[in-house]
Amino acid sequence: MKYYLVAGEASGDLHGANLMKALKQEDGDAVFRYFGGDKMQSEGGELVKHYAEMAFMGFTEVILNLRTIFRNLKACKDDILDWKPDVLVLIDFPGFNLKIAEFANANGIKVCYYISPKVWAWNQKRVLKIKRIVDHMFCILPFEVDFYKGWGMEVDYVGNPLLDEIAQFTPDLNFRENHQLGTEKIIALLPGSRKQEIERLLPVMLSIREEYPDYIFAIAAAPTFTEAYYHQFTGDKKVKLLFNSTYNLLHHAHAAIVASGTATLETALFKVPQVVVYKGGAISIAIARMLVKIKFISLVNLIVNKKIVTELIQEDCNTQKVSSELQIILGGTGRDAMLKNYGELLLLMGKPGASAKTAKLIFEKLKG
Repeated sequence: MKYYLVAGEASGDLHGANLMKALKQEDGDAVFRYFGGDKMQSEGGELVKHYAEMAFMGFTEVILNLRTIFRNLKACKDDILDWKPDVLVLIDFPGFNLKIAEFANANGIKVCYYISPKVWAWNQKRVLKIKRIVDHMFCILPFEVDFYKGWGMEVDYVGNPLLDEIAQFTPDLNFRENHQLGTEKIIALLPGSRKQEIERLLPVMLSIREEYPDYIFAIAAAPTFTEAYYHQFTGDKKVKLLFNSTYNLLHHAHAAIVASGTATLETALFKVPQVVVYKGGAISIAIARMLVKIKFISLVNLIVNKKIVTELIQEDCNTQKVSSELQIILGGTGRDAMLKNYGELLLLMGKPGASAKTAKLIFEKLKG
């Protein structure tokens, strides 16, 4: 079978790679073409466009980059028609992928969507459009099944692919030595993989460094940027910069400051107490506050449906509050409570196997 995949962010590249690996187990004749990244490329097939050219964060950022987005949409549509895949597999990235789904549906191409758009957060009526243009939806958050059922749409819950990735992870026994991390406790900084995120969040994360001289601060650096790019933020501070080592960093971290997104869930699954931060453009945040109808922004809190981790958003994302919340989770009852609540999260998440289950269902539906 010919599989065309579209992933527009680092997390989508990770999940896309795992899905490709699982599809090859199901379908010995699987051929891939995709919008994605380095991890997907390592599984073979043809990379058409890298996600680094596609990810824009927030309403105003999208507007400022509309020309590039429309150019990417046209290139994707043209390439899909030229290649004529047996199935289009869309991975998260809804602003882009729902438009591609509508196009593919109109051209008689079967559409599978892996990792549901967050339609439960705002404008829930979008489900009606999804029912029309998506043939099969595969969800990775437990509460999404009941949400879709409430709109009359049957979906498959496949578990969460992060569990697959973490299950495959083998810690580097020489990690501290190789990166000259010494014996001090580590505070991990995960500022995201997009330029806008990093430039808004990393300076705040680093601003508390002098208050914690007995800890090592280490940045999980995105592979799409260079050391020189990060050095403009770190300056002469004694901060470690680690590329392609996020899971090893979390494995050794005592606590973390994390950009809202998939990384908050990864951090929790590694049982690392964390403070969640988020900053967007002023206009983007104002629009989001009018439209978004959820109590939390972090996946950790959303899945358990209660506050486990503190979320510092926009004006609350400042040196004083980040430092104060970090202090709470470095030791004592605040740390113990968060770790205990992580246990509840782990029970809800279930076991690994999302990629294999999704691949099996896709292949069975194609054969059927």
